[in-house]
Amino acid sequence: MLQTSPVVLRLPFQGRWIAQNSPANRVPSHGTHLFGTTFAIDFVAINERGHSGKRGWRSVLATESPEVFVGFGAPILAPASGTVVAAIDGELDHEARRSQLARIPYAVSQARRIRKGVRAIAGNHVVIAMDSSGPFVLIAHLQSGSVSVEVGSAVEVGDTIGSCGNSGNSTQPHVHVQVTDSTIWPTARGRPVIFERPQLDGGNWLPRNGEAFNTPGPSTTARRRA
Repeated sequence: MLQTSPVVLRLPFQGRWIAQNSPANRVPSHGTHLFGTTFAIDFVAINERGHSGKRGWRSVLATESPEVFVGFGAPILAPASGTVVAAIDGELDHEARRSQLARIPYAVSQARRIRKGVRAIAGNHVVIAMDSSGPFVLIAHLQSGSVSVEVGSAVEVGDTIGSCGNSGNSTQPHVHVQVTDSTIWPTARGRPVIFERPQLDGGNWLPRNGEAFNTPGPSTTARRRA
């Protein structure tokens, strides 16, 4: 039987971020159980004004370069200690699509990406086995050329594993985190997650959609203001 106790992770970044597609709001959080995404969660870096990137006419009518976004290139850290069992790089960072118009052709092509499998969905990604038989932590949508670990590498929580990108099934630079019972993706089942937050009573927490928060360390806005 699938264990339902939450897996405790550390937030895989520093600075100011906001939660999206959180299982604190609904399950399955991404509208499907496919590829073990039942309890997956997304995080988008924001600046002190709560913006994920500089806005212009392209934000409304067209695609945008991922480089205008606060989080693009931000270091992504291992949310758990373990052994790297997958490290995929080389997928391109797509143009971002905040515009509803720009999302129409993207939505039409969604079925094709699903048929191509996890690489087309997760883009550049790392999977960490917390134990030899799991659970397995997937960190997805990393920047092309940024993955800094290899299969078989031992990682400690907080180690840099790559940078925030816009590869795979992504409409703006963000980091996607999920835990599964397997890396056989067509049949993998999701595991609930919570995150360490020592400054809160109880120490663990799961942010809700739209909840913004700071994590210790350099702010992402020190690199790029929008």
